[in-house]
Parts: sequence; structure tokens; C-alpha cells
Amino acid sequence: MTRSGRTVWITRTAPGAGRLANRVREAGFDPVVSPLLGLDPDFRPPGIVPGDVAALAFTSVNGLAFADLTPRRDWPVFAVGDRTAEAARRRGFTEAVSAGGDASALAERIAAAWGDRKGVLLAPGAEQPAADLAGLLAGRVPTRPVAVYRMIEAATALPEAFDIVMLQSARAAEALARRLTPGLAATCIAIAQSPAVAGPIRALGFAEVRIAAHPNENSLLEALGKAPRPV
Repeated sequence: MTRSGRTVWITRTAPGAGRLANRVREAGFDPVVSPLLGLDPDFRPPGIVPGDVAALAFTSVNGLAFADLTPRRDWPVFAVGDRTAEAARRRGFTEAVSAGGDASALAERIAAAWGDRKGVLLAPGAEQPAADLAGLLAGRVPTRPVAVYRMIEAATALPEAFDIVMLQSARAAEALARRLTPGLAATCIAIAQSPAVAGPIRALGFAEVRIAAHPNENSLLEALGKAPRPV
């Protein structure tokens, strides 16, 4: 396969992978989707929702699996970003606000708005969350994490060829570090959504590691660049 310098490996899971692939293509690059992680189909979340919940917090769209556990939609929702907030509204949570950033921004938004609420903040998320929201809110907001999904390393093969790899979670970066050889990494560019995401791949010796200015998809694409396709 001829390498053009424009092939971008998208490592995230569906449905976000397809959306990101479209945006990468619009930027003039050639996306190839091969997720490093996937949802564990055998995971069974707990079926009991605590009775002292005052509000919900979601650090990813996947956390909205919580909606399958209860018919209630009257809790206020704090979401890490705009897409997660919109996903919450689609599932019937009409009072959903976006922190527009990462888990730290979410924690600050919650702490600022919590006031004198009675009860706990329920944080449905991954069995092994990428961020410790409860820790970020310790001493400020009583937070109770609950696992509603599990991410496992995907069995999909690495792309035959790629020039740039995009990484949006530390767990995906850890999976990449286990599978990619330093020799191949030395010929490629890695683009990470945050310094924490870049951490696990530093030792691989990529030709370049770019860090998004902000922990969101728009900044990730800005780091990729919008240079025209060579002719």
C-alpha cells in the first residue's frame, strides 16, 4: 500500500468513530476506523437505583446506558460535553447542562451549581472510569459512581498502513502501547486529546506527539491540521 502521509487511524469506538471519520475526511485526510476498545457485551449493570439521588453526572455518552435502568427522567443532568448533554436529552432528561470540557471542567460546573441540594450525585459510567469524578468532587459534592458499562480491548487488527493515529482516551493509548512496535511508531504522528492520553505512548518514540489544546474533538481536529491534500 502506498503511503500518502494523509492516512489517519481513528481508534475510538462507534458511534463517535463514524462521526469523527467524516470530519477527518472533510479536513482532507483519509480516515481508517479500527477501534482499540469496545463495549463488553457480557457486562450486566446493577438493576437498583439508589433512592437518595439528587442529580446525575455523565462523563461520556456510554454512561447513558443508565437510562435503561430506570423510567425516571426528572433528575437534573450534568454532562461533560455538548454531545453527552444532547444524548441525555434524547433519552428524556430534559434538564441537561454541558460543562463543555473534560472531567475537571465537569466537576467545577457541578460544584458551582450544587448549592444546598439534598442527596447524592450519581455518576453512571465505566467500570474503570478514565477520570475520578468522585475524587475531583471530594469534600464538595457527595458523589456515588455506578458502573453501567465495561470497556475491553478490541480484537480488531491494526490498520495495514497509517501515518497518523488519533487517541481520545488513556485506556486506548495503553492498548496501543501494548500492540504497536517502536519501529512503526517512529514513522508516524500521534495526536492525543490531552496530556494524560499521551502519557502511555511517550515511550514508543513517535516521530511527533501532538496534544490537543483542549480536551475535545474540535481541538483534536485542529491538532490534525487542515492542510490541502497534495496533488
